[in-house]
Amino acid sequence: MNLSDFTDTLIVNVARRERETAAIAVFELRACDGGPLPPFTAGAHIELFLREGLSRCYSLLNDPGERDRYVIAVNRDPASRGGSAFVHEHLHEGGTLRIGAPRNHFPLDETAARNGLTVLVAGGIGVTPLLSMAARLEAMQRPWTLHYCARNRDTAAFAARLTGEAFAHGRVEWHFDRAPGQGSLDLGRLVDEAAPGTHLYCCGPSPMLQAFEAQVARRADCHGHVEYFAGAGSPESADGAYDVVLAKSGKTVRVNPGKTMLDALLDASVHAPYSCREGVCGTCEVAVLEGTPEHRDLVLSQEERASGRTVMICCSGCRGERLVLDL
Repeated sequence: MNLSDFTDTLIVNVARRERETAAIAVFELRACDGGPLPPFTAGAHIELFLREGLSRCYSLLNDPGERDRYVIAVNRDPASRGGSAFVHEHLHEGGTLRIGAPRNHFPLDETAARNGLTVLVAGGIGVTPLLSMAARLEAMQRPWTLHYCARNRDTAAFAARLTGEAFAHGRVEWHFDRAPGQGSLDLGRLVDEAAPGTHLYCCGPSPMLQAFEAQVARRADCHGHVEYFAGAGSPESADGAYDVVLAKSGKTVRVNPGKTMLDALLDASVHAPYSCREGVCGTCEVAVLEGTPEHRDLVLSQEERASGRTVMICCSGCRGERLVLDL
């Protein structure tokens, strides 16, 4: 399958590569002809097509007002399934790379930002989309605060940038788990102290995001937004088989236990859109015409899930015996 059939892609030049910490590398990507790149909004990401069958999404961390470059940071994960290791080993200055146009499943609510303080919460490399948000809030001259959680100061990327003069309207509070006399961020207290109507944004490891969501859920007068790095839970069908009916062709594909919907479609030679296989990029979203999806993605909102109008076929399932898709 050719991923470019489903995603607007472009070739960019790796204009700069720098080490931010011992484990994090920063890459500046520019158009090969030196021209402007497609615009993006704060919180957006791009997809890197690294080699056949391997692509990964990374948040854009630079100012959304910049049209001449995209900047990403990649943490080399010791438990890498190939993505971050490939980036660190094979992306070098002067090389070229195919990427997807920016997409945003973690947008900054700019209307709300005009009315009060915006609260940003980062865990480790999860700071990257929040840097873009902070830059946008600065451009709007709106107040913000960032709570940055890391093991210690050496692992906290972009500390110099966050404490520089460019961020005049924000405040950064550091939370180092392994620093003497310091401890983890008290999410409960943070949420309790938020003013009514506050929008809070969090990106970091899954346990942190789950704790954040649980705390924000207690405040009906506040608004929480999260972005996960990877899908949660197993995407395989474990409870029983079901049929996927393809409305455009009339074909029926059986999804057996232990298989994902996407795997079953690909095994049946169905040309289906996909990329990350973890329910975090949104590439595989397909309209549902009949049946009830069992959502396991981390893209759709609660309202979108409840509507049952679309499904991420790479990871989600079916609550029943049949699902009719607009394929």
